[in-house]
Amino acid sequence: MKMNFSRIMRLLALRYGEQEAIVNIERNRRYSYEQYHLLTNRIADVLRNRLQVRVGERFMLILENDSLSLMMFPSTFKQEGTVVMTNLRDPLEEHARQVELVRPKVVFIETRLLDSYYGMLRARDCEIVVMDPPTAEQATLSGVHNFWSLVDAASDADNDVTLDTDEHLCMLRFTGGTTGKGKCAMYSIDNWMACRDAAFINTDLALSSATRLLHVSPLSHGTLMLFFPTVYGGGTNLTMNQLDMQSWRQQVERERVTHSFLVPTVLYRLLEMQRTAPLDFSSLTTLIYGAAPMSPDKLGELVECFGQIFVQGYAATEAPMVISALGKAAHQPGDTASLRRLSSAGRPTPGVEVFIADAGGAPLPVGETGEIRIRCKAVIKGYYQNPEATAAEFCEGAWKSGDLGYIDGDGYLYIVDRLKDMIISGGFNVYAVEVEAALAAHPAVLMAAVVGIPHPEWGEAVHAEVILRQGETVTAQALIAQTRTRLGGYKAPKSLVFVDELPTSVVGKVLRRQVREKYWLGSSRNIS
Repeated sequence: MKMNFSRIMRLLALRYGEQEAIVNIERNRRYSYEQYHLLTNRIADVLRNRLQVRVGERFMLILENDSLSLMMFPSTFKQEGTVVMTNLRDPLEEHARQVELVRPKVVFIETRLLDSYYGMLRARDCEIVVMDPPTAEQATLSGVHNFWSLVDAASDADNDVTLDTDEHLCMLRFTGGTTGKGKCAMYSIDNWMACRDAAFINTDLALSSATRLLHVSPLSHGTLMLFFPTVYGGGTNLTMNQLDMQSWRQQVERERVTHSFLVPTVLYRLLEMQRTAPLDFSSLTTLIYGAAPMSPDKLGELVECFGQIFVQGYAATEAPMVISALGKAAHQPGDTASLRRLSSAGRPTPGVEVFIADAGGAPLPVGETGEIRIRCKAVIKGYYQNPEATAAEFCEGAWKSGDLGYIDGDGYLYIVDRLKDMIISGGFNVYAVEVEAALAAHPAVLMAAVVGIPHPEWGEAVHAEVILRQGETVTAQALIAQTRTRLGGYKAPKSLVFVDELPTSVVGKVLRRQVREKYWLGSSRNIS
């Protein structure tokens, strides 16, 4: 099917008019639906006519939330290029690897990054657009453009761009893999329309023109899934750039926020802050969480403090929609069955095919544990320039999630373990091989095993066991600091111990599962 998104946004602008579409908290910017439509027309015109991004060419975003809100689908679906989303928190070295893979024609970055990123980007022939005015010296650099100067000179007229919603490659986003290096997921427009539809099917999300949704997690990641339906529902997307929970609380009160997405670790901190110094959260009707289920005890405390406003969503980079949801009514500790369901990922969204498969891909009966596989319109077509990984992880239109789980007799999905060596810590994906490689780069390290261990706030914490080379010495703090420098703080081990040996297979491969098991003894789940 073909669609013209200038026309679609024009109709939304006619319908919602002067209602607020976008609010940027830090930059103090507010756009009505009419203003947002005209602004995104200008941005699309910049990409098409000033920067000359054509079909099959890519432009990359290394941006914080305020800037990302301007570059969402109302902008990117109005032109023919492919947007590449990145994690602003990744180090320059990782962004360089991503640039090398996708070869963007243009890179949009925060102005504060220009000095450190300029050489890397220009060496790869990238044009650079900075989101706030550059300094006088920066403005003289070749290939550097001021975002607002470009936008002010562009046309705000509706255009004639018509895109095939199934065939057009509208977005690339980086995920991770067992190799420790991020794979690059490919998205069609239909993938994101499925995301939109699932949000409305799950009525507990309660998205409408009255919604005021505050984004504090990166818009380039999970909270992006809530941006789409909020726009289509006529609600307001509010953005914060930094995870400052005191500021978040103040904005909820000041802006009369109705919705937000927070990971469990943040909810735990929020609980303590609200108990100590309560603010007016009477506007807050829906708190969505994901990445890791919470313990029934913690949920009980949260419900007691905030009310029955919680919804858990299970989603994935490879299937960007609410695959399953645990609704508000289920977030009430009670009898044994209620407590057990609090540890589930809820029920699959109607219309989504979720099934449990054995090692050969055959479906398993209700109650039996196997790999969770997912088939729906949100499932991506594969990984960019990586046919091997695509063939390994997709089968007959279904994505092989790598998660082990089961579905009970009432249709609740339970995730009980993980086939992949992925750690989810505070809502961020961390891959064991990548951290092990950073540790092994130290000359004193012989071998390392990295696992996720239980943590009461983060779900899992990154933990390392390290064997040193004979006669070598180094402190745990030094190794952690090295990893933080190479990979970023959220990927660095939170704890590290030195050991004399690690369990290995007959071919010498470290058996991480055996390392991990001793830390999960006594836990009802082998995944947080």
